[in-house]
Amino acid sequence: MNQILVTKKLYVTPELKKKKKLYKFEFFVSVFLVCVLLSAYIYAEYDRNKSEQLSQEILANLDIPEDTTIAKNNVLVVVLDDMPEAEPNETETNPSSSTSIAQAMQKTSSGYYYKTVATINIPKINVTYPIIDGPTDSAEETEDLLKISPTRFWGPEPNEVGNFCIVGHNYRNSRFFSKVPNLIEGDTIEITDLSGKMIPYKVYTKYQVDPTDVSCTTQLTNGRKEITLITCTDDSKYRVVVKAREVK
Repeated sequence: MNQILVTKKLYVTPELKKKKKLYKFEFFVSVFLVCVLLSAYIYAEYDRNKSEQLSQEILANLDIPEDTTIAKNNVLVVVLDDMPEAEPNETETNPSSSTSIAQAMQKTSSGYYYKTVATINIPKINVTYPIIDGPTDSAEETEDLLKISPTRFWGPEPNEVGNFCIVGHNYRNSRFFSKVPNLIEGDTIEITDLSGKMIPYKVYTKYQVDPTDVSCTTQLTNGRKEITLITCTDDSKYRVVVKAREVK
């Protein structure tokens, strides 16, 4: 028996030793890569949670009148409702209004400025967020703002005649616009502007487009108030477009 063991030991060649070392190296590399990927996932999840928290803090700090009838007592607001093409700076004639306060510019950690222009509430998917907007509308600015909250992409001021377009990330969970692709025709989307006026919109179509296709942002609405929600598909290859019209 001892002779057999010794004989077998003699067959452990240098080539086998090299293979054994290679297997050990590959094992340690695999463990290292798993740790790196796990750390990246944990950091991404932390970053998303932080973005969600910041968005909800913005929402909580908004001073929007709850009673819209009080907001409409201001004659200037009534005139603007009848004249949607009025210049935005006309609303600043009352510097003590909550609108002026809420529109104060904030700054991201990357140095981009933004302001809150409205809030969005979608009861079916339990989504409520502030809608933010930057002064330059550059691609870099928009991408940075999207990490904070759904962002105005194109169109008029909230609840005015035209197509108010909003983009939001799909994190494939319950955050931001992740559940927007689940909306169907007839679902309600509520937009509240900074005067406290809430307008319900009803979904009338949903479809997918190529990322370069921006035809959904057209402002040809035949004098109606519309909104367009834009987010990614789960694989990020296409964009999901949800369009809704004002409920009258």
